[in-house]
Amino acid sequence: MSFDRSKTPRWRPGYRFQYEPAQKGHVLLYPEGMIKLNDSAALIGGLIDGERDVAAIISELEIQFPGWPSSVKISSSSWRSPVLSTGSNSPEPAVLPGKPEVGLPLWLLAELTYRCPLQCPYCSNPLDFAEQGKELSTEQWIKVFREAREMGAAQLGFSGGEPLVRQDLAELIGEARKLGFYTNLITSGIGLTEQKISDFKKAGLDHIQISFQASDEQVNNLLAGSKKAFAQKLEMARAVKAHGYPMVLNFVTHRHNIDKIDRIIELCIALEADFVELATCQFYGWAQLNRVGLLPTKEQLVRAERITNEYRARLEAQGHPCKLIFVTPDYYEERPKACMNGWGSIFLTVTPDGTALPCHGARQMPVQFPNVRDHSMQHIWYDSFGFNRFRGYDWMPEPCRSCDEKEKDFGGCRCQAFMLTGDASNADPVCSKSPHHGMILQAREESETATHTIEQLAFRNERNSRLIAKG
Repeated sequence: MSFDRSKTPRWRPGYRFQYEPAQKGHVLLYPEGMIKLNDSAALIGGLIDGERDVAAIISELEIQFPGWPSSVKISSSSWRSPVLSTGSNSPEPAVLPGKPEVGLPLWLLAELTYRCPLQCPYCSNPLDFAEQGKELSTEQWIKVFREAREMGAAQLGFSGGEPLVRQDLAELIGEARKLGFYTNLITSGIGLTEQKISDFKKAGLDHIQISFQASDEQVNNLLAGSKKAFAQKLEMARAVKAHGYPMVLNFVTHRHNIDKIDRIIELCIALEADFVELATCQFYGWAQLNRVGLLPTKEQLVRAERITNEYRARLEAQGHPCKLIFVTPDYYEERPKACMNGWGSIFLTVTPDGTALPCHGARQMPVQFPNVRDHSMQHIWYDSFGFNRFRGYDWMPEPCRSCDEKEKDFGGCRCQAFMLTGDASNADPVCSKSPHHGMILQAREESETATHTIEQLAFRNERNSRLIAKG
Protein backbone atom coordinates (compact mmCIF):
# COMPACT_ATOMS: atom_id res chain seq x y z
CA MET A 1 0.00 0.00 0.00
CA SER A 2 1.51 3.34 -1.04
CA PHE A 3 0.80 6.71 0.56
CA ASP A 4 0.87 10.32 -0.56
CA ARG A 5 3.18 11.75 2.11
CA SER A 6 1.66 15.22 1.77
CA LYS A 7 -1.82 14.11 2.80
CA THR A 8 -3.11 14.50 6.34
CA PRO A 9 -4.91 11.36 7.53
CA ARG A 10 -8.07 11.76 9.59
CA TRP A 11 -10.50 9.36 11.17
CA ARG A 12 -13.72 8.85 9.24
CA PRO A 13 -16.84 10.49 10.71
CA GLY A 14 -18.15 8.35 13.54
CA TYR A 15 -14.81 6.66 14.29
CA ARG A 16 -13.08 7.22 17.62
CA PHE A 17 -9.64 6.14 18.84
CA GLN A 18 -9.30 5.82 22.60
CA TYR A 19 -7.65 3.91 25.45
CA GLU A 20 -9.79 1.35 27.27
CA PRO A 21 -8.52 0.66 30.82
CA ALA A 22 -10.54 -2.54 31.19
CA GLN A 23 -8.92 -3.96 28.04
CA LYS A 24 -5.51 -2.49 28.88
CA GLY A 25 -5.11 -1.14 25.38
CA HIS A 26 -6.36 1.16 22.65
CA VAL A 27 -9.46 0.46 20.59
CA LEU A 28 -11.07 1.90 17.49
CA LEU A 29 -14.77 2.50 18.09
CA TYR A 30 -17.26 2.96 15.25
CA PRO A 31 -21.04 2.65 14.82
CA GLU A 32 -22.08 -0.40 16.87
CA GLY A 33 -18.63 -1.97 16.70
CA MET A 34 -15.11 -2.01 18.06
CA ILE A 35 -11.64 -3.21 17.10
CA LYS A 36 -8.92 -3.75 19.69
CA LEU A 37 -5.63 -2.44 18.31
CA ASN A 38 -2.23 -4.01 18.78
CA ASP A 39 0.67 -1.89 20.06
CA SER A 40 1.90 -0.84 16.62
CA ALA A 41 -1.54 0.21 15.44
CA ALA A 42 -2.15 2.07 18.69
CA LEU A 43 1.09 3.99 18.23
CA ILE A 44 0.12 5.02 14.70
CA GLY A 45 -3.44 5.80 15.80
CA GLY A 46 -2.13 8.15 18.43
CA LEU A 47 -0.27 10.12 15.75
CA ILE A 48 -3.39 10.65 13.63
CA ASP A 49 -4.46 14.00 15.02
CA GLY A 50 -5.72 15.84 11.95
CA GLU A 51 -2.58 17.99 11.86
CA ARG A 52 0.31 15.64 11.03
CA ASP A 53 0.64 14.62 7.40
CA VAL A 54 1.85 11.15 6.40
CA ALA A 55 5.46 12.36 6.13
CA ALA A 56 5.36 13.71 9.70
CA ILE A 57 3.90 10.45 11.01
CA ILE A 58 6.59 8.41 9.25
CA SER A 59 9.29 10.73 10.61
CA GLU A 60 7.97 10.26 14.14
CA LEU A 61 7.98 6.48 13.67
CA GLU A 62 11.57 6.61 12.37
CA ILE A 63 12.59 8.44 15.55
CA GLN A 64 10.90 5.86 17.75
CA PHE A 65 12.13 2.91 15.67
CA PRO A 66 15.60 3.86 14.37
CA GLY A 67 17.02 1.58 11.71
CA TRP A 68 13.66 0.74 10.14
CA PRO A 69 13.37 1.38 6.37
CA SER A 70 11.72 4.64 5.37
CA SER A 71 9.51 2.84 2.84
CA VAL A 72 6.57 1.65 4.89
CA LYS A 73 4.28 -1.21 3.94
CA ILE A 74 1.14 -1.86 5.89
CA SER A 75 -0.90 -5.04 5.90
CA SER A 76 -4.64 -4.50 6.00
CA SER A 77 -5.00 -7.21 8.65
CA SER A 78 -1.86 -7.01 10.79
CA TRP A 79 -2.75 -3.85 12.66
CA ARG A 80 -5.53 -5.23 14.79
CA SER A 81 -5.79 -7.72 17.60
CA PRO A 82 -8.56 -10.31 17.73
CA VAL A 83 -11.70 -9.01 19.43
CA LEU A 84 -15.27 -10.23 19.34
CA SER A 85 -17.48 -8.16 17.09
CA THR A 86 -19.84 -6.04 19.18
CA GLY A 87 -22.05 -4.88 16.37
CA SER A 88 -23.63 -5.78 13.10
CA ASN A 89 -21.45 -3.81 10.72
CA SER A 90 -19.45 -6.79 9.51
CA PRO A 91 -20.60 -9.28 6.87
CA GLU A 92 -18.25 -11.91 8.29
CA PRO A 93 -18.92 -13.95 11.45
CA ALA A 94 -16.83 -13.20 14.51
CA VAL A 95 -13.96 -15.50 15.47
CA LEU A 96 -15.16 -17.14 18.64
CA PRO A 97 -13.20 -18.48 21.61
CA GLY A 98 -13.07 -22.22 22.13
CA LYS A 99 -14.60 -22.06 25.59
CA PRO A 100 -16.97 -19.33 26.77
CA GLU A 101 -15.70 -17.32 29.72
CA VAL A 102 -17.26 -14.54 31.72
CA GLY A 103 -15.66 -11.64 29.91
CA LEU A 104 -16.47 -7.95 29.89
CA PRO A 105 -19.94 -6.56 29.12
CA LEU A 106 -18.64 -4.58 26.14
CA TRP A 107 -22.06 -3.67 24.72
CA LEU A 108 -24.76 -2.03 26.84
CA LEU A 109 -28.19 -1.56 25.27
CA ALA A 110 -30.33 0.97 27.15
CA GLU A 111 -33.97 0.42 26.23
CA LEU A 112 -35.06 3.78 27.59
CA THR A 113 -38.78 3.31 26.94
CA TYR A 114 -41.36 1.09 25.27
CA ARG A 115 -43.32 4.16 24.15
CA CYS A 116 -43.26 4.61 20.37
CA PRO A 117 -45.27 6.60 17.81
CA LEU A 118 -45.02 3.77 15.26
CA GLN A 119 -46.70 0.35 15.12
CA CYS A 120 -44.20 -1.89 13.31
CA PRO A 121 -45.53 -5.47 13.16
CA TYR A 122 -42.00 -6.90 13.49
CA CYS A 123 -40.95 -4.99 16.63
CA SER A 124 -38.73 -6.99 18.99
CA ASN A 125 -40.33 -5.50 22.10
CA PRO A 126 -42.26 -7.99 24.27
CA LEU A 127 -45.88 -8.57 23.32
CA ASP A 128 -47.05 -7.35 26.74
CA PHE A 129 -44.96 -4.15 26.70
CA ALA A 130 -47.99 -2.04 27.67
CA GLU A 131 -48.17 -3.87 31.01
CA GLN A 132 -44.53 -3.32 31.98
CA GLY A 133 -43.48 -1.30 35.02
CA LYS A 134 -42.40 2.29 35.54
CA GLU A 135 -39.45 3.58 33.52
CA LEU A 136 -36.10 4.23 35.19
CA SER A 137 -35.41 7.83 36.14
CA THR A 138 -32.59 9.94 34.74
CA GLU A 139 -30.53 9.37 37.88
CA GLN A 140 -31.08 5.61 37.78
CA TRP A 141 -29.95 5.42 34.15
CA ILE A 142 -26.82 7.44 34.90
CA LYS A 143 -26.02 5.04 37.75
CA VAL A 144 -26.38 2.12 35.31
CA PHE A 145 -24.04 3.83 32.83
CA ARG A 146 -21.44 4.57 35.49
CA GLU A 147 -21.37 1.03 36.86
CA ALA A 148 -21.30 -0.57 33.39
CA ARG A 149 -18.48 1.71 32.27
CA GLU A 150 -16.43 0.82 35.34
CA MET A 151 -16.81 -2.84 34.34
CA GLY A 152 -15.49 -2.23 30.82
CA ALA A 153 -18.56 -1.44 28.71
CA ALA A 154 -17.51 0.69 25.74
CA GLN A 155 -20.49 0.74 23.37
CA LEU A 156 -23.81 2.19 24.53
CA GLY A 157 -26.97 2.03 22.45
CA PHE A 158 -30.01 4.20 23.21
CA SER A 159 -33.04 2.26 22.04
CA GLY A 160 -36.68 1.66 22.80
CA GLY A 161 -39.50 1.85 21.79
CA GLU A 162 -38.54 5.25 20.48
CA PRO A 163 -35.82 6.82 22.67
CA LEU A 164 -36.65 10.30 21.37
CA VAL A 165 -39.78 10.40 23.57
CA ARG A 166 -37.52 10.66 26.63
CA GLN A 167 -37.14 14.35 27.46
CA ASP A 168 -33.83 13.67 29.23
CA LEU A 169 -32.15 12.06 26.21
CA ALA A 170 -29.65 14.87 25.63
CA GLU A 171 -28.68 14.76 29.31
CA LEU A 172 -28.21 10.98 29.20
CA ILE A 173 -26.06 11.31 26.07
CA GLY A 174 -23.92 13.96 27.73
CA GLU A 175 -23.36 11.91 30.88
CA ALA A 176 -22.53 8.81 28.84
CA ARG A 177 -20.00 10.72 26.75
CA LYS A 178 -18.32 12.10 29.89
CA LEU A 179 -17.89 8.52 31.06
CA GLY A 180 -16.16 7.61 27.78
CA PHE A 181 -18.88 5.58 26.07
CA TYR A 182 -19.24 5.44 22.30
CA THR A 183 -22.89 6.44 22.03
CA ASN A 184 -25.37 5.15 19.42
CA LEU A 185 -28.89 6.50 18.98
CA ILE A 186 -31.12 3.85 17.38
CA THR A 187 -34.23 5.65 16.22
CA SER A 188 -37.14 5.64 13.79
CA GLY A 189 -36.43 9.31 13.14
CA ILE A 190 -39.98 10.23 14.15
CA GLY A 191 -39.72 13.09 16.62
CA LEU A 192 -36.21 14.01 15.53
CA THR A 193 -35.62 17.66 14.62
CA GLU A 194 -32.71 19.80 13.45
CA GLN A 195 -32.55 21.31 16.94
CA LYS A 196 -32.38 17.90 18.62
CA ILE A 197 -29.66 16.75 16.23
CA SER A 198 -27.67 19.86 17.12
CA ASP A 199 -28.28 19.36 20.85
CA PHE A 200 -27.23 15.71 20.66
CA LYS A 201 -24.09 16.69 18.76
CA LYS A 202 -23.16 19.18 21.47
CA ALA A 203 -23.81 16.53 24.12
CA GLY A 204 -21.31 14.21 22.41
CA LEU A 205 -23.47 11.70 20.52
CA ASP A 206 -21.31 9.63 18.16
CA HIS A 207 -23.79 7.99 15.82
CA ILE A 208 -27.44 8.06 14.77
CA GLN A 209 -29.02 5.06 13.06
CA ILE A 210 -32.35 5.72 11.32
CA SER A 211 -34.67 2.87 10.43
CA PHE A 212 -36.93 2.68 7.38
CA GLN A 213 -39.80 0.30 6.74
CA ALA A 214 -39.56 0.35 2.92
CA SER A 215 -38.18 2.29 -0.04
CA ASP A 216 -41.54 3.66 -1.13
CA GLU A 217 -43.81 5.93 0.85
CA GLN A 218 -47.01 3.88 0.74
CA VAL A 219 -45.55 0.62 2.08
CA ASN A 220 -43.32 2.42 4.58
CA ASN A 221 -46.21 4.36 6.08
CA LEU A 222 -48.55 1.37 6.05
CA LEU A 223 -46.06 -0.73 8.03
CA ALA A 224 -45.21 2.15 10.37
CA GLY A 225 -48.83 3.05 10.99
CA SER A 226 -48.16 6.72 10.22
CA LYS A 227 -49.05 8.73 7.10
CA LYS A 228 -46.11 11.13 7.55
CA ALA A 229 -43.38 8.69 8.59
CA PHE A 230 -41.55 8.33 5.26
CA ALA A 231 -41.22 12.05 4.58
CA GLN A 232 -40.01 12.66 8.14
CA LYS A 233 -37.42 9.89 7.87
CA LEU A 234 -36.04 11.23 4.59
CA GLU A 235 -35.78 14.75 5.98
CA MET A 236 -34.01 13.65 9.14
CA ALA A 237 -31.67 11.25 7.34
CA ARG A 238 -30.44 14.16 5.24
CA ALA A 239 -30.16 16.35 8.34
CA VAL A 240 -28.10 13.73 10.18
CA LYS A 241 -25.68 13.59 7.25
CA ALA A 242 -25.50 17.40 7.09
CA HIS A 243 -24.49 17.54 10.75
CA GLY A 244 -21.43 15.39 10.09
CA TYR A 245 -22.63 12.10 11.50
CA PRO A 246 -21.89 8.83 9.72
CA MET A 247 -24.99 7.92 7.74
CA VAL A 248 -26.22 4.56 9.06
CA LEU A 249 -29.55 3.24 7.78
CA ASN A 250 -31.46 0.14 8.78
CA PHE A 251 -34.09 -1.58 6.65
CA VAL A 252 -35.92 -4.55 8.14
CA THR A 253 -36.74 -6.75 5.16
CA HIS A 254 -39.55 -9.30 4.89
CA ARG A 255 -41.85 -10.82 2.30
CA HIS A 256 -43.65 -7.48 1.70
CA ASN A 257 -40.58 -5.38 0.79
CA ILE A 258 -37.66 -7.71 0.04
CA ASP A 259 -38.50 -7.91 -3.68
CA LYS A 260 -37.64 -4.21 -3.92
CA ILE A 261 -34.17 -4.64 -2.43
CA ASP A 262 -32.64 -2.86 -5.43
CA ARG A 263 -34.80 0.21 -4.83
CA ILE A 264 -33.90 0.13 -1.15
CA ILE A 265 -30.19 0.13 -1.97
CA GLU A 266 -30.62 2.89 -4.56
CA LEU A 267 -32.37 5.03 -1.94
CA CYS A 268 -29.51 4.45 0.49
CA ILE A 269 -26.95 5.46 -2.13
CA ALA A 270 -28.98 8.59 -2.94
CA LEU A 271 -28.98 9.48 0.77
CA GLU A 272 -25.16 9.02 0.82
CA ALA A 273 -25.31 6.27 3.42
CA ASP A 274 -22.02 5.04 4.88
CA PHE A 275 -23.47 1.84 6.34
CA VAL A 276 -26.68 0.05 5.38
CA GLU A 277 -28.05 -2.88 7.34
CA LEU A 278 -30.47 -4.94 5.26
CA ALA A 279 -31.72 -7.09 8.10
CA THR A 280 -34.27 -9.76 7.29
CA CYS A 281 -36.78 -10.12 10.12
CA GLN A 282 -35.45 -11.89 13.17
CA PHE A 283 -38.48 -13.64 14.60
CA TYR A 284 -38.85 -12.50 18.19
CA GLY A 285 -41.57 -10.47 19.86
CA TRP A 286 -44.10 -9.12 17.38
CA ALA A 287 -42.24 -10.55 14.42
CA GLN A 288 -42.74 -14.06 15.81
CA LEU A 289 -46.44 -13.35 16.27
CA ASN A 290 -46.59 -12.31 12.60
CA ARG A 291 -44.11 -14.84 11.26
CA VAL A 292 -46.39 -16.44 8.67
CA GLY A 293 -47.09 -13.03 7.17
CA LEU A 294 -43.48 -11.82 7.26
CA LEU A 295 -41.11 -14.72 6.51
CA PRO A 296 -39.86 -14.42 2.92
CA THR A 297 -39.63 -17.46 0.70
CA LYS A 298 -36.30 -19.09 -0.01
CA GLU A 299 -36.49 -17.79 -3.59
CA GLN A 300 -37.08 -14.23 -2.39
CA LEU A 301 -34.15 -14.42 -0.01
CA VAL A 302 -31.72 -15.88 -2.56
CA ARG A 303 -32.64 -13.22 -5.10
CA ALA A 304 -32.25 -10.39 -2.57
CA GLU A 305 -28.85 -11.62 -1.43
CA ARG A 306 -27.67 -11.97 -5.03
CA ILE A 307 -28.72 -8.42 -5.85
CA THR A 308 -27.08 -7.12 -2.68
CA ASN A 309 -23.82 -8.86 -3.57
CA GLU A 310 -23.95 -7.37 -7.07
CA TYR A 311 -24.37 -3.88 -5.63
CA ARG A 312 -21.65 -4.54 -3.06
CA ALA A 313 -19.18 -5.54 -5.79
CA ARG A 314 -20.13 -2.54 -7.92
CA LEU A 315 -19.72 -0.09 -5.04
CA GLU A 316 -16.37 -1.58 -4.07
CA ALA A 317 -15.12 -1.34 -7.66
CA GLN A 318 -16.13 2.33 -7.73
CA GLY A 319 -14.38 3.03 -4.42
CA HIS A 320 -17.75 4.04 -2.99
CA PRO A 321 -17.75 4.33 0.83
CA CYS A 322 -21.20 2.74 1.28
CA LYS A 323 -21.04 -0.65 3.03
CA LEU A 324 -23.95 -3.07 2.62
CA ILE A 325 -24.61 -5.62 5.36
CA PHE A 326 -27.11 -8.36 4.53
CA VAL A 327 -28.53 -10.23 7.53
CA THR A 328 -30.39 -13.45 6.76
CA PRO A 329 -33.05 -15.09 8.93
CA ASP A 330 -31.70 -18.26 10.48
CA TYR A 331 -34.92 -20.03 9.48
CA TYR A 332 -33.07 -20.84 6.25
CA GLU A 333 -29.91 -22.11 7.93
CA GLU A 334 -29.00 -25.65 8.97
CA ARG A 335 -26.90 -24.53 11.94
CA PRO A 336 -27.81 -21.93 14.55
CA LYS A 337 -26.07 -18.62 15.00
CA ALA A 338 -23.79 -18.00 17.97
CA CYS A 339 -26.43 -15.71 19.38
CA MET A 340 -24.88 -12.65 21.08
CA ASN A 341 -21.54 -14.50 20.87
CA GLY A 342 -22.86 -16.69 23.66
CA TRP A 343 -25.25 -16.09 26.54
CA GLY A 344 -23.92 -13.40 28.88
CA SER A 345 -20.72 -13.07 26.86
CA ILE A 346 -20.40 -9.43 25.79
CA PHE A 347 -23.94 -8.05 25.60
CA LEU A 348 -26.14 -6.60 28.35
CA THR A 349 -29.59 -5.06 27.94
CA VAL A 350 -31.43 -2.98 30.50
CA THR A 351 -35.16 -2.63 29.84
CA PRO A 352 -37.24 0.49 30.60
CA ASP A 353 -38.22 -0.78 34.05
CA GLY A 354 -34.65 -1.78 34.95
CA THR A 355 -34.74 -5.52 34.25
CA ALA A 356 -31.30 -6.66 33.07
CA LEU A 357 -31.12 -9.21 30.25
CA PRO A 358 -28.35 -11.09 28.38
CA CYS A 359 -30.18 -10.11 25.16
CA HIS A 360 -33.24 -8.01 24.42
CA GLY A 361 -35.30 -11.05 23.41
CA ALA A 362 -34.91 -12.80 26.76
CA ARG A 363 -37.69 -10.85 28.50
CA GLN A 364 -40.24 -13.46 27.40
CA MET A 365 -38.41 -16.35 29.05
CA PRO A 366 -39.52 -17.86 32.40
CA VAL A 367 -36.20 -16.98 34.04
CA GLN A 368 -35.87 -14.71 37.06
CA PHE A 369 -33.75 -11.85 35.75
CA PRO A 370 -32.27 -9.25 38.13
CA ASN A 371 -33.25 -5.59 38.21
CA VAL A 372 -30.84 -2.65 38.41
CA ARG A 373 -33.07 -1.09 41.07
CA ASP A 374 -32.12 -3.93 43.42
CA HIS A 375 -28.64 -5.04 42.36
CA SER A 376 -25.37 -3.59 41.13
CA MET A 377 -24.28 -4.19 37.56
CA GLN A 378 -21.31 -6.12 38.95
CA HIS A 379 -23.62 -8.57 40.72
CA ILE A 380 -25.95 -8.79 37.74
CA TRP A 381 -23.20 -9.63 35.25
CA TYR A 382 -21.09 -12.02 37.31
CA ASP A 383 -23.30 -13.50 40.02
CA SER A 384 -26.98 -13.44 39.05
CA PHE A 385 -28.80 -16.66 38.20
CA GLY A 386 -30.30 -15.23 35.02
CA PHE A 387 -26.96 -14.32 33.47
CA ASN A 388 -25.30 -17.59 34.47
CA ARG A 389 -28.21 -19.83 33.48
CA PHE A 390 -26.91 -20.68 29.97
CA ARG A 391 -23.22 -19.85 30.21
CA GLY A 392 -20.76 -22.59 29.37
CA TYR A 393 -21.87 -26.10 28.34
CA ASP A 394 -23.17 -27.82 31.47
CA TRP A 395 -26.78 -26.80 30.81
CA MET A 396 -26.78 -28.43 27.36
CA PRO A 397 -28.90 -31.49 26.58
CA GLU A 398 -28.13 -33.87 23.75
CA PRO A 399 -27.41 -33.53 20.88
CA CYS A 400 -25.71 -30.26 21.86
CA ARG A 401 -23.61 -31.61 24.73
CA SER A 402 -21.66 -34.06 22.57
CA CYS A 403 -21.68 -31.92 19.40
CA ASP A 404 -18.28 -30.94 18.03
CA GLU A 405 -19.74 -27.56 16.95
CA LYS A 406 -20.92 -26.42 20.38
CA GLU A 407 -17.83 -24.23 20.81
CA LYS A 408 -18.86 -22.31 17.67
CA ASP A 409 -22.56 -21.70 18.29
CA PHE A 410 -22.90 -22.29 22.07
CA GLY A 411 -26.13 -24.19 21.43
CA GLY A 412 -27.74 -21.42 19.38
CA CYS A 413 -30.45 -19.03 20.50
CA ARG A 414 -32.07 -19.72 23.87
CA CYS A 415 -34.96 -17.35 23.20
CA GLN A 416 -35.79 -19.10 19.94
CA ALA A 417 -35.62 -22.50 21.61
CA PHE A 418 -38.11 -21.33 24.22
CA MET A 419 -40.46 -19.66 21.73
CA LEU A 420 -40.69 -22.70 19.48
CA THR A 421 -40.42 -25.61 21.94
CA GLY A 422 -41.45 -24.17 25.29
CA ASP A 423 -38.11 -25.14 26.87
CA ALA A 424 -35.18 -22.72 26.67
CA SER A 425 -32.65 -25.49 27.30
CA ASN A 426 -33.63 -27.44 24.18
CA ALA A 427 -31.42 -27.45 21.11
CA ASP A 428 -32.16 -24.49 18.85
CA PRO A 429 -34.69 -25.86 16.30
CA VAL A 430 -32.76 -24.13 13.51
CA CYS A 431 -30.09 -26.82 13.85
CA SER A 432 -30.73 -29.80 11.60
CA LYS A 433 -29.55 -32.04 14.48
CA SER A 434 -32.34 -30.77 16.74
CA PRO A 435 -35.30 -33.12 17.26
CA HIS A 436 -37.46 -30.01 16.78
CA HIS A 437 -36.00 -29.02 13.39
CA GLY A 438 -39.27 -30.03 11.74
CA MET A 439 -40.80 -26.82 13.09
CA ILE A 440 -38.36 -24.82 10.97
CA LEU A 441 -39.05 -26.96 7.90
CA GLN A 442 -42.77 -26.40 8.40
CA ALA A 443 -42.25 -22.63 8.63
CA ARG A 444 -40.35 -22.70 5.33
CA GLU A 445 -43.20 -24.61 3.69
CA GLU A 446 -45.78 -22.18 5.06
CA SER A 447 -43.86 -19.25 3.55
CA GLU A 448 -44.38 -20.72 0.08
CA THR A 449 -48.17 -20.53 0.33
CA ALA A 450 -48.74 -17.61 2.73
CA THR A 451 -51.18 -14.99 1.45
CA HIS A 452 -51.23 -12.52 4.35
CA THR A 453 -51.46 -8.87 3.36
CA ILE A 454 -49.85 -6.09 5.38
CA GLU A 455 -53.30 -5.10 6.67
CA GLN A 456 -53.76 -8.59 8.16
CA LEU A 457 -50.67 -8.34 10.36
CA ALA A 458 -50.98 -7.70 14.10
CA PHE A 459 -49.58 -4.21 14.61
CA ARG A 460 -47.50 -3.32 17.65
CA ASN A 461 -49.57 -0.87 19.67
CA GLU A 462 -50.82 -0.51 23.23
CA ARG A 463 -54.31 -1.76 22.45
CA ASN A 464 -53.08 -5.01 20.93
CA SER A 465 -50.48 -5.39 23.68
CA ARG A 466 -53.10 -5.17 26.41
CA LEU A 467 -55.37 -7.62 24.61
CA ILE A 468 -52.50 -10.11 24.37
CA ALA A 469 -51.58 -9.61 28.03
CA LYS A 470 -55.17 -10.37 29.05
CA GLY A 471 -55.02 -13.61 27.05
